[in-house]
Amino acid sequence: MGSMKEKVVDILKKCNDPELPIDLWNLGLIYDLNINQNGNSFDVSILMSLTTPGCTMGQYMMDDMKMKLATLHDIGNVEIELTFDPPWNPEMMTDEGKAKLGL
Repeated sequence: MGSMKEKVVDILKKCNDPELPIDLWNLGLIYDLNINQNGNSFDVSILMSLTTPGCTMGQYMMDDMKMKLATLHDIGNVEIELTFDPPWNPEMMTDEGKAKLGL
C-alpha cells in the first residue's frame, strides 16, 4: 500500500484534460497538493490551473477530481482552488506528459 499522497496522485493521473489526451498531473496543472490527516480521514487541498484561462471545462475537471477522490477510502474534505498565477505553459508538463504529446 502506498502513502495517501501516492494514492491521491494515482487518482489525479486518471483525471484527463478534456482537450488533451493527457492527465492533469502529467500536464502539470496541479500546482500544489496538500493532504492533512483529520482524525480517521484525510483532507485534500489542491491548487490547480487550466491550460487556458478561458477554458470552460474547469468546473467539469474539478467535479471529476472530487468524484474520483471520493472513491478513495478515508478521504474527507476535498478543496480545489483555481489559479492562473503563474499561467500554465507546456514547460510545466512532466517528462511523461511531454512524451505523450511527442515533445
